[in-house]
Amino acid sequence: MGDKLALVKRIAERRAGVGDPRALVGELRRSLVLVPFDRGGLWTAEFGGVRWVCGFTDEAALARFAGERAVVEGAGPASRSWDYATFRGARLLDEVIPAMGVPAGVAVNVADPDGSMLFPPVVGVVPNGVAVDAGVPGEEQGR
Repeated sequence: MGDKLALVKRIAERRAGVGDPRALVGELRRSLVLVPFDRGGLWTAEFGGVRWVCGFTDEAALARFAGERAVVEGAGPASRSWDYATFRGARLLDEVIPAMGVPAGVAVNVADPDGSMLFPPVVGVVPNGVAVDAGVPGEEQGR
C-alpha cells in the first residue's frame, strides 16, 4: 500500500526531472488521497479544457488549500469547515474520473507550488476509454 510520504517523494522526483513517470502513477494508484467536497460534490477546477479533481496527500496539504481558498474568498480560514472523502488513487483514476463524463484528471496538492502534480486524462494514467489521447497514432497504448 502506498503512503503519503511515498507519493510526495515521487512527486518531488518528477518535479526535479528524475524518477519514473510510471512509478509516480503507480504510487498515486496505491495512495490514499483526500478530496474535499464543494456544493455537494467533489471539489474540482476547470483548466485547459480539463476538469481537475483536487486531491491532497494529507490533512496539512488540504489545510494549506483551505487557507488559500479563504484568502480568495475574502474570508478567514476558520470561516468554513472542509468535509472530505478519502479515496484510493486507483479508485479516483478508474471509477471517479470516467464517471465525470468530461475530460478529467487529478491535481494533487494544488496549494503547494513546489509539491503539486497533475495527472492528466491520458493513456497510462486513466482508462483508455476516457483518455484524450487514446487512439492517437504514435501514442503508447496502456491497459
